[in-house]
Amino acid sequence: MSIESMTTAAPGRYAAINGLSMYYEIHGAGEPLVLLHGALTTIEGSFWRMLPSLAANRQVIAVEQQAHGRTADIDRPLTYEGMGKDTAELLRQLGIREADIFGYSMGAGIAIEIAVRYPDLVRRLVLASPAYTRDGLYPEMFEGIETLTPKAFVKTPLPEEYARTAPNPENWPVLIEKVKQLDREFQGWTAEAIQSIRAPTLIIIGDADVVRPEHAVEMFRLLGGGVFGDLAGLPRSRLAVLPGTTHVTLVDRTDWLLAMIKEFLDAPMPEGGGA
Repeated sequence: MSIESMTTAAPGRYAAINGLSMYYEIHGAGEPLVLLHGALTTIEGSFWRMLPSLAANRQVIAVEQQAHGRTADIDRPLTYEGMGKDTAELLRQLGIREADIFGYSMGAGIAIEIAVRYPDLVRRLVLASPAYTRDGLYPEMFEGIETLTPKAFVKTPLPEEYARTAPNPENWPVLIEKVKQLDREFQGWTAEAIQSIRAPTLIIIGDADVVRPEHAVEMFRLLGGGVFGDLAGLPRSRLAVLPGTTHVTLVDRTDWLLAMIKEFLDAPMPEGGGA
């Protein structure tokens, strides 16, 4: 299935959420799994390779955030607090009391926000390329955003994807500026907030990701990892570092991701874990 064919077949819907006309799709049936895309992209851009397989035995709820894809922008900045609130309200309107959540990049930050502020909504978390503090990301990332312009994306699929899906395609430069502001002002969450997350969590990064590997290990420990499993038993959370993988190419590692994510979501709930 290509991005174009998925777009044509997408069972898209809209919900009135906090001033937004928020776009979402529901695929499949079963236990709910929420997909949260990365910055500057869409449901298809982050998940089209994985979505059909994930929806084979789950109800997949894929969301497009403010100013992304088919969800039009409104007059407010992009913040993790705002996007987390929007997503939580969408799930409330859909009658979803508890769900697994899979977020990539910006979507991982939204997933963390939901797990911290709305813990009863979250059964399990899959966080691909997550950072919970500013220093969890390489400093080059923050240096690079200051000079980022639409020209930087000309040879990528992102402008075409935006033009194909956005209600106002001329707003592509506006979205870039809003994402730059989101990154520029990012401070993250405290260690205590991360420790408060009770949902079993799978952390996935590439070995050449924008997230420092030391930070992923630190976050893993805060979430109950870093034990001698043969004696203490497996922790409630897991860590995977994909070899030869960058931030952009992580979502292309379909076979690895599906094998790990499906097994994690279907595993028995650890004692004391979960919402």
